[in-house]
Amino acid sequence: MAKKSITKRWIFNNLGVVVLALMVIEMTVIYAVHSYFYNSAKQYLFSKINAVTSVLSIHSQDSAANFSAEMRTMLETFNEKDKIELMAINSKGRVVLTSSGFSPDEDSLMPDYQEAMDEGEGSYVGKLSSGEKILAVSVPITSLSSEYSSVRMVTSLTEIDNTIKGYILAVTVIVSAIILIIIVTGLYFAGSIVRPIRQISGIARKFAMGDFSVRIENDSDDEIGELCTAINHMADELSTAEAMKNEFISSVSHELRTPLTAIKGWAETLMVDGGESPDTMKKGVGVIVNETERLSQMVEELLDFSRMQNGHFTLQKANMDILAELGDAVLIYSDKARRENKQIIYEEPEMLPIVFGDKNRIRQVFINIIDNAVKYSSSGDTVTIRAWEEGGRVLVSVTDTGCGIKSSDLSKVKTKFYKANHTRRGSGIGLAVADEIMAMHGGSMDITSPGEGKGTTVTISLPAKSSQ
Repeated sequence: MAKKSITKRWIFNNLGVVVLALMVIEMTVIYAVHSYFYNSAKQYLFSKINAVTSVLSIHSQDSAANFSAEMRTMLETFNEKDKIELMAINSKGRVVLTSSGFSPDEDSLMPDYQEAMDEGEGSYVGKLSSGEKILAVSVPITSLSSEYSSVRMVTSLTEIDNTIKGYILAVTVIVSAIILIIIVTGLYFAGSIVRPIRQISGIARKFAMGDFSVRIENDSDDEIGELCTAINHMADELSTAEAMKNEFISSVSHELRTPLTAIKGWAETLMVDGGESPDTMKKGVGVIVNETERLSQMVEELLDFSRMQNGHFTLQKANMDILAELGDAVLIYSDKARRENKQIIYEEPEMLPIVFGDKNRIRQVFINIIDNAVKYSSSGDTVTIRAWEEGGRVLVSVTDTGCGIKSSDLSKVKTKFYKANHTRRGSGIGLAVADEIMAMHGGSMDITSPGEGKGTTVTISLPAKSSQ
């Protein structure tokens, strides 16, 4: 199928309508000019011929005067004979006297004479046998003389037609200039739209091929400029997402390789001499269990992320004791923190309101946050966990004195695949999953940090059952 161009569509649609409208206007103007000049000439001739008939009427009332002689004298002394020919027509309908002295051909058409005899006056626009275009008017004078039936005036339309042609030429030049201006400005306007669209199309194809390095040149502040800005922003986001995805794949590959290597290494060690040394057996099995648990947690995060992407992430909500879930999560990491010379301080309240939610998912959030706090802390650091009720909501904060987060990274740490610190293990999707879980519970998760090396505080908020 042939490609349809916006420029061609504009030319055939919009420009076609404009040209048609201008042509109609031009024809209307030409018709108006033509009618004006011809009507003016006809009115002028009628005014002159009426003046002649008025004079003849005066002479006809003078019985002593010779009407025929007066008619002849009037024709001979007609002061506009160089432009207008005055004729006298006898009772038989033949031209017998003319102001020029030359009689017209007997076969010359005189429709104006016939019209005048029938209706009181007549006019005619036509051509002589020589091809000259004329205007003729006639009025009857049968009431003034029995010898003459009518007087007739004839003038050439050559000068008037030349004047009309001048106006037609001027109007045509103006219309042509307008059409040319419309074409030039229209093509420029269409080009200003088509060029960015072609550029967008070409760059979009590069985006489809995975090349996010190119950007659209944008020097306009209209809708096209907004589109270019939006696409460039989209490219920035896609580039960032692509980089994070690649980093995520690399990070996950590394995270998977490390426990698998440990499991394989200790399995081989136990196969060789594990049975001879109980300590070696215990240590090896412990490593295998820990690394398997680490793998299981990572796979669960990936599955949760996949469910989130596919819209299959569901909750099994019920009334739950949030202190019980928080206490279990703290207990899971207490021994680990002690082994790594880190301290967990849990300021447990006596009671908190009931929360309506999925206890397994809420526990997953607690585990993720506490795991991050321990993971991003160094030996000798402290993790403080608090829980309280405020304004009909249950709040839990986890504060560590670890490596902290740069202010430029705070807005991104909940983004999938993003890792603010690449020196610590993790897939970069745990916080994204936790944030989604909190949103599905009508809660929120806020992360604050004074800066690098100054620790981090994660605060989650959940609506209490009584406030729902």
